[in-house]
Amino acid sequence: MTTKPEAPSLENLLHETRAFPPASAFAAQANAQASLYDEAAADRLGFWATQARELVSWHTPFTQTLDWSDAPVARWFADGTLNAAYNAVDRHVEAGRGDRVAIHFEGEPGDTRTVTYADLQRDVARAANALNALGVSKGDRVVIYLPMLVESVVAMLACARIGAAHSVVFGGFSADALRSRIADAEATLVITADGGYRRGAPSALKPAVDEALAGEGTDTVRHVLVVRRTGQETAWTPGRDIWWHDALESADTFHEPVWVDAEHPLFILYTSGTTGKPKGILHTTGGYLTQAAYTHRYVFDLKDDDVYWCTADIGWVTGHSYVVYGPLTNGATQVIYEGTPDTPHRGRWWELVEKYGVSILYTAPTAIRTCMKWGEDIPAAFDLSSLRLLGSVGEPINPEAWMWYRRVIGGDTAPIVDTWWQTETGAIMISPLPGVTATKPGSAQVPLPGIAADVVDDEAHPVPDGGGGYLVLTEPWPAMLRGIWGDRQRYEDTYWSRFRGIYFAGDGAKKDDDGDIWLLGRVDDVMNVSGHRLSTTEIESALVSHDIVAEAAVVGASDDMTGQAVVAFVILRGEHADRASTPEGAEAVQQELRNHVAKEIGPIAKPKRILVVPELPKTRSGKIMRRLLRDVAENRTVGDATTLADSSVMELISAGLSAGRSPED
Repeated sequence: MTTKPEAPSLENLLHETRAFPPASAFAAQANAQASLYDEAAADRLGFWATQARELVSWHTPFTQTLDWSDAPVARWFADGTLNAAYNAVDRHVEAGRGDRVAIHFEGEPGDTRTVTYADLQRDVARAANALNALGVSKGDRVVIYLPMLVESVVAMLACARIGAAHSVVFGGFSADALRSRIADAEATLVITADGGYRRGAPSALKPAVDEALAGEGTDTVRHVLVVRRTGQETAWTPGRDIWWHDALESADTFHEPVWVDAEHPLFILYTSGTTGKPKGILHTTGGYLTQAAYTHRYVFDLKDDDVYWCTADIGWVTGHSYVVYGPLTNGATQVIYEGTPDTPHRGRWWELVEKYGVSILYTAPTAIRTCMKWGEDIPAAFDLSSLRLLGSVGEPINPEAWMWYRRVIGGDTAPIVDTWWQTETGAIMISPLPGVTATKPGSAQVPLPGIAADVVDDEAHPVPDGGGGYLVLTEPWPAMLRGIWGDRQRYEDTYWSRFRGIYFAGDGAKKDDDGDIWLLGRVDDVMNVSGHRLSTTEIESALVSHDIVAEAAVVGASDDMTGQAVVAFVILRGEHADRASTPEGAEAVQQELRNHVAKEIGPIAKPKRILVVPELPKTRSGKIMRRLLRDVAENRTVGDATTLADSSVMELISAGLSAGRSPED
């Protein structure tokens, strides 16, 4: 009999008992049926071969599904040839669906554009010819630094069409971050824009490119293609800089796709590395496209008449897999929005859902919690009845935000798919299947059919139901990264050295009594309080379950008595914001919330200190930067805050903490 280890890798403290079985009408029409799990379990590799053949068009059919002889670098469908842009565009036109809308584009100022698959085919062919004319060819790397525009999608697909790997850099990143990525990839071309619209005003992009290209290691770049978006004055380097519209206008509308091997590089996407040097996550073509299409079809239950909207920027992997490659390979109609959810008003997202009849919405927990903070009356002013399925991505979603999302946005009927995956995994790995799974608020639940994931202890033994530990992937999967660009040793050290022969994701997780998986955040964010290993995610969930709290971030701060002490930063919901405006009120709120955490989890998890703050430090992708909060909680100089969406947030938090008091101080 398996017994729970005396010193668990991570303690399982918060228990959630609510569950929502799929409605019978939804289950009856769902793309995914329970038999998918049986098919994958009976023959995992055969299952993936079937998905590859049914969802992807091959120029040369593959005969080998997986080659794992050079582990941990996988080769999927390696002897097949294909083209990602052909799969995303041309084959739909050839099938007589050229008039189908591919993209409803909405600019932040309110300008719109409707792009059919035939339009997309024409633009991608022109862009591919333009890239060829600039000397870009198969095997080259192209850096894309653009806002959320139709041209951004076209640029990615044009690279794929000619066999050049693209590396998209989020438009909010600094010139130095852009320079380091251009240099590491040895890019020959940069595609950018004069600017984009952000919070009601034009925001320049081209100056960052000019600054980056003046830096070390960028002399491989021969040209800069510039999309005219805002019309603002733009510095120009003759001979190097070319307007996108000029380059495309003179290009032919026919372009024969370059057929590449399934393992040909499709893109490099950089993530921040612990060493300070960005990690270029390399993804190839055939396996990635297969899993992106498969997960998009089954997790989101995609139908022919759906209007799909993933709110992610193309600068993140979510934008790659679930704005570009997954939806377009499946021939979906989708919405792309350039701006922020509160411009020109806080109902903008819901206005767009109503305008376009969005039926599937995929967004991040931080956006959901922000909408909670703003209040229910805002989405209530719009008709959201078209929504039939909701998705969550980016970080663990706390149960109360999940419930709010279901009730307020989904009308208490739309199933929620809480998805876990990473830049490195390429596509969704753990998620409910909406017509099969009885969903639980806050749980990603079980690996998708064909995926092998588990939660293990320090010795790589699977933890029993009810236990906590490390989330691992025990078998290769089609969309997995093929390495870190130019550095195989770093790839092996980063992902494969913690447990022999097993991919360690870096996330903590637990299994509930049913064996369903709950993500507990990065292992780096685990706190050790008096010998108990506690998850920041669970304590944050307990805080947000109180009806006065909209958002919470928890860190462990050094403590002489307990090793680490729990320090919480909370944002109160709008109608309760004034409760902490006096020292007495702040102390009362603090005591009320400490008692609430003790009741929800146990006394060991009670925050020693709770600070009510107006905002939390978030990156431009919406992730909370706990490292900076830890600096504040330990009275250190706050570290580098340049990646924050709003660096002034830290000054507000620091000022508030110096005035705050704890009952135990």
